Amino acid sequence: MHEDFERCVRIVQAKDARFDGWFYCAVLTTRIYCRPSCPVVPPKRQNMSFHPSAAAAQQAGFRACKRCRPDASPGSPLWNERADLVARAMRLIADGVVDTEGVSGLAARLGYSVRQVERQVFAELGAGPLALARAQRAQTARTLIETTALPMTELALAAGFGSIRTFNDTVREVFALSPTELRQRAKGRPSAAGALVLRLPYRKPLCPDNLFGHLVATGVPGVEEWRDGAYRRTLRLPHGHGVVALRPGDPAAGYIACRLTLADLRDLPAATSRCRRLLDLDADPVAVDDQLATDPLLAPLVAAAPGRRVPRTPDGAEFAVRAVLGQQVSTAAARTHAARLVVAHGEPVDDPEGGLTHLFPSPEALASLDPETLAMPRSRRRTLLGLVSALTDGLDLGAGSDWEAARAALGALPGFGPWTVESIAMRALGDPDAFLPTDLGIKYAATEVLGLGGQAAVVARSAAWRPWRAYATQHLWATGDHAINRMPAA
Repeated sequence: MHEDFERCVRIVQAKDARFDGWFYCAVLTTRIYCRPSCPVVPPKRQNMSFHPSAAAAQQAGFRACKRCRPDASPGSPLWNERADLVARAMRLIADGVVDTEGVSGLAARLGYSVRQVERQVFAELGAGPLALARAQRAQTARTLIETTALPMTELALAAGFGSIRTFNDTVREVFALSPTELRQRAKGRPSAAGALVLRLPYRKPLCPDNLFGHLVATGVPGVEEWRDGAYRRTLRLPHGHGVVALRPGDPAAGYIACRLTLADLRDLPAATSRCRRLLDLDADPVAVDDQLATDPLLAPLVAAAPGRRVPRTPDGAEFAVRAVLGQQVSTAAARTHAARLVVAHGEPVDDPEGGLTHLFPSPEALASLDPETLAMPRSRRRTLLGLVSALTDGLDLGAGSDWEAARAALGALPGFGPWTVESIAMRALGDPDAFLPTDLGIKYAATEVLGLGGQAAVVARSAAWRPWRAYATQHLWATGDHAINRMPAA
């Protein structure tokens, strides 16, 4: 989009917040870059230049605007709509892979050479993986500076910088302020040590009903809970564990309130990325709703609840295990099976602020599972053990996974039919076009609400919903009288 100069100019002049994160506007005279919706008077068109990423703008010598804070805008929805090399790389960079494993580790996860990854990422984003990771570290540093009372030396290491000098130089270059000046400008009191209060921005509109309703209704006791108007859960992170509380608040506010308690502050980028993925906050709801509303049968559902998101997961392996536990049983039974696994094989955690007790068991912890202890049919035991074996052997269901390769690998496992594979594709892989025509809720909505015939008619009709069939699924599920589709009581 950033190469369409005239369109970008019109968007900036209109201050259209829908395109925040799609591209960035830099001002040649002031050497400052902004998000398209920056509230200041738009610059003259001859003084504008456009960049595909904050990292590209920083690399070109521009500083972040102090007013609109472009580095904190919602991420580009492109990375969640696609499964090509660049999109997969961007999801992994957001998850902190470059900071923990370097560019070589990023390339190894993607199955390409370092040179190929660097070339393709730079061609599309105007900056390489290291520059993109540096921009993310700068944003992490800003968050820690403004929300904690950590000494700057500790803060620099927590943000991923190798030295205090590099930290100081980067903050000055990106924000045109020293770390001390940034802290002095921050409003409010800093969080307690280890606890961070953040805002996770999104593109409006947002319909929180199915999003939080689904997460709470399917929540595993000890791992997830609804408390004091917030969805809380434990997180398994690269350097330790975390506990997050996500509060929907006012949909008009444009952000989700997030409180994070981390065992290691170096996990802030990964935790933030996983929370955004969990709530599908980088989606473009206008584009989704516009496409779905072209179907006259679906249009009334979209108009009644604009901005529906797809509830996802912070851990693909965890969701896959839970999907198997939920095969052919009720939601309550699936939660019971999962809770038993958590108590027997999960890692205990402390949660002074609530009732969370464990991390969900890792595939490695489940590898020693005794199938005779599972209160389920023998065939489903084999399915679960086959999945655990595949996960420990390297089956990738994480942020950077290849969607079609993962589908093929799952489909080859015993006991994995289309419903289970597409459920994992929707919730774990994040494919926006995943679709479950065999699901009972979809069948009900198709016949009783849309007036369609059998499964073949539903599949044929869904061609008009592509590439957003996962979002159409949320609208169809919401037509049933299920608590899973409603916000829990505060």
